[in-house]
Amino acid sequence: MAISRKLLNPGEEIVVSTRTHVKALLLPLLALVVLLAIAVVVQVATDNAAVHWIVWILALLGALWVFVRPLLTWLTTTYTVTNRRLITRRGVLTRRGHDIPLTRISDVEYEYDLIDRLLGCGTLRISDASTDGEVTLHDIPHVEETQRRLNQLLHDLHSAASDEGV
Repeated sequence: MAISRKLLNPGEEIVVSTRTHVKALLLPLLALVVLLAIAVVVQVATDNAAVHWIVWILALLGALWVFVRPLLTWLTTTYTVTNRRLITRRGVLTRRGHDIPLTRISDVEYEYDLIDRLLGCGTLRISDASTDGEVTLHDIPHVEETQRRLNQLLHDLHSAASDEGV
């Protein structure tokens, strides 16, 4: 799950490494169950072997689209906080990455609704000094702890910078 250690700079350590909460797979899983139920109903209702083949081929293609695609996206999306930067990586065929140095982060906040609280996840919003302004990470497991650890890193970083300036 963690980013490869060979992509870290000398002296850089991973503090938090996570991916989106498994909650992101609940709707695709429900869609898969409905798709398979429809295929079974059509098979039971018809007596034609050709229709059975067509239905199950369509069910397989549908399963790939509604479940396997989101599963692969979930597996390949990671969020890593090191002692120097926030690293996001996502994508199955085309990989996308975004790195924000901790020195550019100006604010970290979290938000979670009732369902998020029940499932133990939430949204983390990180404001930085770039033109993009904000990075939103949805469905982060243990979002309060992640926010607290990130704030502690920022505090330590700013304390060290102010100590050097004295």
